[in-house]
Amino acid sequence: MNPSDLLNALFWIFLIFTFLSPYLQRQALEAARTRQILSLERKRGSRVITLIHRQEAVSLLGIPLVRYIDVDDSEEVLRAIRLTDPGMPIDLILHTPGGLVLAAEQIALALLRHPAKVTVFVPHYAMSGGTLIALAADEMVMDENAVLGPIDPQIGEYPAASLLALLQTKPLDKIEDATLIKADIAAKAMRQVAEVAERLLAKHMDPDKARTTARLLSQGTWTHDYPITVEEARGLGLPVSTAMPREVYTLMELYPQTQMRRPSVQYVPMPYSRRGA
Repeated sequence: MNPSDLLNALFWIFLIFTFLSPYLQRQALEAARTRQILSLERKRGSRVITLIHRQEAVSLLGIPLVRYIDVDDSEEVLRAIRLTDPGMPIDLILHTPGGLVLAAEQIALALLRHPAKVTVFVPHYAMSGGTLIALAADEMVMDENAVLGPIDPQIGEYPAASLLALLQTKPLDKIEDATLIKADIAAKAMRQVAEVAERLLAKHMDPDKARTTARLLSQGTWTHDYPITVEEARGLGLPVSTAMPREVYTLMELYPQTQMRRPSVQYVPMPYSRRGA
């Protein structure tokens, strides 16, 4: 083979490898995730479902896709629940900034109807719609530093509670019709979310406590990104534990962030302990 043919062959081998490499990496990652899920299921005797939203590289160009809870998620989670025997516990691993209220409510209500124990694991955060889903659990297992968030509805770019507050601080004839329409939708959305939250919380609270907690979470008590810590969640009466299985952390490591940017956090990825003299 002459040098020109050799270079041409090497070029095509390189090109094929470049195209196949991301696919092979994704397949290996999927296989590792499946093994970890099966390992956790064997340990706990449960059905493990993950609802994890990270910025993962998609397409050959590695364009990051920001993900939220949507109807595709609800369809898949509901299917997984249907495939689970009524007597088998469900473990849901949640890592999400929130998303579509419709999808979050569908998932939460389906978990509420499941006869066996439902446990939600929050290794880092489950905000907004993620918190609404977590309210359906018999037990919430959170990392000591993990957080939940308020479930107050957002109407476009504005909090529903703030739109209603506007009606109390400004004459109606000074408010645009579009804003008044949004405020009407906001009132309905807040009532609807509060009713769903109350129904979920009634699973492990008395009716009065469930109503109070539902209103606290859904009526704009805090900003929408306010972090509800383990201590605050327990103070609200939520069934929170911090006994997080090591397998959950290992599984989270198999959902890496995109590497498009230089990492802003770096460390030697191994446990450190202080040695005694």
